[in-house]
Amino acid sequence: MSESGVSGAVLDASALLALLNDEDGAGEVERALGESICVMSAVNWAEVLSKLSDLSPGAEQTSVPRLVTDLLSVEAFGPEDAAEVAGLRAATRSAGLSLGDRACLALADRLGWPAWTADRAWKEIETDVTVHLVR
Repeated sequence: MSESGVSGAVLDASALLALLNDEDGAGEVERALGESICVMSAVNWAEVLSKLSDLSPGAEQTSVPRLVTDLLSVEAFGPEDAAEVAGLRAATRSAGLSLGDRACLALADRLGWPAWTADRAWKEIETDVTVHLVR
């Protein structure tokens, strides 16, 4: 919990996509968005937009950015984040975590908040970050 008593959550792309696509775990993510301060790395935001573009090629994605900016904030990805992501490579390689996955973990570590994901492989890694599986 933060000093104000409100908890925070760092969403991975898979968690937000579970909500947007009404998949298993959507209710968990919806609850987090309603009860917590939620953030997402700009890297994960790019993943979400890319996936939505794959699902609807050529479609304008303006409603999703508005939805997200109303519910969570997108955090910039800077040089310190890049160094943290690189440092996580060895610990996450065996579980197959992507650069985006590590960006989420790095942001969660920086903020001291749990990382929310739909990717079960995250439970196989050893990190100081609390991982919350949405499904």
